Amino acid sequence: MHIFTKTPNTQLQLSSTMKVLHGCSLCLLLLLSALREHVESRTLHLDNCSVNVHFLELRKYYSDIQMSAISGDGEIGIKLLDKSLIKHIQDGQTCCFVRLMLRFYVERVFGNYATFQPHHQRVTSVLANAFVTIRKDVHKCHCQCGEDTQRKIDSVHAEFDKLQINQAAVKAVGELGTVLDWLDGLGQKTQP
Repeated sequence: MHIFTKTPNTQLQLSSTMKVLHGCSLCLLLLLSALREHVESRTLHLDNCSVNVHFLELRKYYSDIQMSAISGDGEIGIKLLDKSLIKHIQDGQTCCFVRLMLRFYVERVFGNYATFQPHHQRVTSVLANAFVTIRKDVHKCHCQCGEDTQRKIDSVHAEFDKLQINQAAVKAVGELGTVLDWLDGLGQKTQP
């Protein structure tokens, strides 16, 4: 039978152990707060509906493939997403435009974006899944689409169709930053 007795040596060991545990706890709290910042979402108010978007996560993943997509774009003279197209959405049509743009990326772009780099394949898959999730949330909004909004999306599809499908997907992924900037701008306008 072993009886625990306090000696100066065991007290010193306990004190050191407590300091290490306290330090580990502080490190864990810092790590959790840093992770929380990376998954924080921003609420987008899309006309009469709201959805949450994890912008930092989207930006991080997009930055992993952005340069590859831009450098792989051999059709510099064609632009799918003119910034003026996105900036001049009519009142009451933001929800519809977001829904249709997400649909375009989910159905036509991500599935046709071919890359031979395994990391880029995983990143593209993560972005596609994030867009599917946002699209499901936006779908619940029951957006009403006007003719002008549909024409704008149709013009994106028309430019996309002018290119060979793989090249069109590379171009659309390269221009995804325009969409993320616009969505991020919507989120900043809606923050208190």
